[in-house]
Amino acid sequence: MKRLLTGLLLVGAASQGHAEAKCTDTRLQLRWETGHETFAVEVADETAERARGLMFRETLDLGAGMLFVYDSPHHPQFWMKNTLIPLDIIFADMTGKVTRVHANAIPQDLTPIDGGEGVGFVLEINGGLAEKLGIGPGTEFRHPTIPQDNAAWPCDS
Repeated sequence: MKRLLTGLLLVGAASQGHAEAKCTDTRLQLRWETGHETFAVEVADETAERARGLMFRETLDLGAGMLFVYDSPHHPQFWMKNTLIPLDIIFADMTGKVTRVHANAIPQDLTPIDGGEGVGFVLEINGGLAEKLGIGPGTEFRHPTIPQDNAAWPCDS
């Protein structure tokens, strides 16, 4: 377990300098009461990109994920059709604050995964990783797609 977490920290921002790391379209920073992490992300901000998501992928790098971006508060429902790997699906509001985590979504499962009301962003990462790291409700995202005037953790802080 320690090796897994150390590997992720090396992929992400340095543990002392995470708050000063530059916001970029290809990195999503997360912070919570007991930790922080950075993921290399693909941004899905168009309907077709969001519909495809991580379907048909056989692997996902440990420090990688997909960030789904909505223009306004949304009530998303996800499913795992044609998704070959287990995923944690992390839902956040329009400020970038996590509201819900669905752990270990089952590959190929057609059961709807409800994100709840007011979702602005969704992060998909490898299944089981959110729990291992301690990511849960209240965790904050930092990314340039979050409206900075209302962000829980703005890029310029």
